Amino acid sequence: MAGKGPADPGFEAFTAEHAVLLVLLAAGAVALGLLGARQRRSGVDVRFPRAFAVVIPVFTVPFQVLQLLPGDFTLGTSLPLQVCDLSWLVAVYALWTRRGRAIALLYYWALVLDMQAAVTPSLGQTFPDPRYFMFWGMHFLTIWAAVYLVCLSGGPDWRGYRFSMAVTAAWAVIVIAFNAVAGTNYGYLARKPETSSLLDVLGPWPAYVGVEVLVLAGVWAAMTWPWVRSGRIAPDRPRIEVPDRSAGAPVRSAHENAAREDGAPAGREQRR
Repeated sequence: MAGKGPADPGFEAFTAEHAVLLVLLAAGAVALGLLGARQRRSGVDVRFPRAFAVVIPVFTVPFQVLQLLPGDFTLGTSLPLQVCDLSWLVAVYALWTRRGRAIALLYYWALVLDMQAAVTPSLGQTFPDPRYFMFWGMHFLTIWAAVYLVCLSGGPDWRGYRFSMAVTAAWAVIVIAFNAVAGTNYGYLARKPETSSLLDVLGPWPAYVGVEVLVLAGVWAAMTWPWVRSGRIAPDRPRIEVPDRSAGAPVRSAHENAAREDGAPAGREQRR
C-alpha cells in the first residue's frame, strides 16, 4: 500500500465524502440493529452471527498483511496496536460466542473509541488506496457488529464494565511502554493526532491521557446503567440455538435438540 505522497494530502474530515461514509455507517447500524432486535424476539440460530464473524477477518486480514509487507511497512502505523485493530478481533469472538464480556468490550470500544475515530478520522490515505478501504471497512464492521449484538443479546452489566476498564487499562500500559521505546504514537498516547479530534479539548499531553481515562470511565458507566436498570444483560453463557431441519419446525436450542435425541422432553432429565 502506498503511503501519503506529495499530491495526496490525506483524507479530509467533514466533507461531502465524509458525510456519505457516515450516512452509510448509520444506515448499516440501523439495519443490523433492527435485525438483531427481530431475531431476539423470534429466535435466532448461530448461522448469521457466525457468518458475520467470518466475514470480518476475510475482509480485514488481507489488508493487515499488506501493511506488514516490506514495501508498505512503517513502524509507527503498520503494527496492529490501535484499538480499532483489536476491536475487530473482539467482534469476531463476540459474534461467534455471544458471550457477555466480549459483547461488553466490543460495545464500549466500537461505540465510543471506533466511533470517535470515524467521526474525526486521522487517515493519511484517500480513495482508492487500500488503507482507505481498510480504515473504513474495519470501523464499519466493528460498529455494526456491536449494534447488532446488543440488540440481539443485550448490553453489559457492571462486571462487564469493570472487565472492559481493566482490559483497556492493560492495553494502554502496554502501548505507552511500546511508544516510549519505539518512538511511536499508537493510540495517540504519546501526542495528539495532527488532525482535529476530541482530544483537543482535554488539555496538553500528558494531562489529556488522564482526563481521557476519567471521561471514558464516566461515559462507559452512563452507557451501562440503562442496560442494568432494564435487566437486558448479555449472558456470559448464552443458549446456542441450532436450526431444526424439519419442515416448518421452529428453531430449538442445542439443549432441546439434545434432549429430543435422547428421547426426553426438552428441559427435563430423561428417566432411566
